[in-house]
Amino acid sequence: MAGDSSSGSGRSKWGISPSYAMYHFGTSGISVAAATGITHPLDVLKVRLQMQLVGQRGPLIGMGRLSLQVVKNEGPKSLYLGLTAALMRSVLYGGLRLGLYEPSKYVSELAFESTNVLVKIFSGGFAGAVATALTNPVEVLKVRLQMNAKTARGPIEQMRKIASEEGVAALWKGVAPAMTRAAALTASQLVTYDESKRALTRRTSLQEGFYLHLCASTIAGTVSTIVTAPIDMVKTRLMLQRESKRVGSYKNGIHCAYQVLLTEGPRGLYKGGFAIFARLGPQTTITFILCEKLREFAGLKAL
Repeated sequence: MAGDSSSGSGRSKWGISPSYAMYHFGTSGISVAAATGITHPLDVLKVRLQMQLVGQRGPLIGMGRLSLQVVKNEGPKSLYLGLTAALMRSVLYGGLRLGLYEPSKYVSELAFESTNVLVKIFSGGFAGAVATALTNPVEVLKVRLQMNAKTARGPIEQMRKIASEEGVAALWKGVAPAMTRAAALTASQLVTYDESKRALTRRTSLQEGFYLHLCASTIAGTVSTIVTAPIDMVKTRLMLQRESKRVGSYKNGIHCAYQVLLTEGPRGLYKGGFAIFARLGPQTTITFILCEKLREFAGLKAL
């Protein structure tokens, strides 16, 4: 999926130059951060939609109507709540999630002596889970800020408040479903993108370039949304426990999903699903197209 970079003078014992590692993780982090900045209002709406009618059945407000309510009651700036935390998380999480996939796949191929799709799925799942485990506190912070338009605290002060009032462990609330979601997202997104590129180049006239990246990333965004929407909803509910009085007492991700099914029905697991697709689809497309271009500028091979 990638190759060597000609830039950089020294090389480590693994044969990878420090500059290669910097470009490899840097291009991933920058592309994810750029996509996050563009689609952040949809992420805010997604979180608000997921928090509708907690523990209840009933008609749900659509994304259009909710966006008008949020802007009217809280002002246009409310659509950018938690943006600083989101960008900080994107650079760290995005860089690790995309950056770890390639070396994970390389090691897996050596270990299992195979290049089939199962190896890619395992590599994507591992990269996503590790990235989320390390950056979960920033995700908790982002979600809390997105639900609270009245807080005057900055991101660092808000994180200190969470740690002091709820304990440091609170910064890892929802980490299990978050890791599950990230593993599912990374595996479905990157593997679908990888395999779509291979299929499109074999069966169509498309070659490495913008249109191939656009088609493959659109397919990847659609598949990853379908796979991760229920897990994303569970993750949001767990992270907002105590912060929101509307959230029930969930013991873990499985208990949360069971309670949602029991009290809100199967549709409850897909609350905010359209917003997730409206955000994750364009975000996936922007991320991959920009990442491919940055890798080209950096002298790296295409994804």
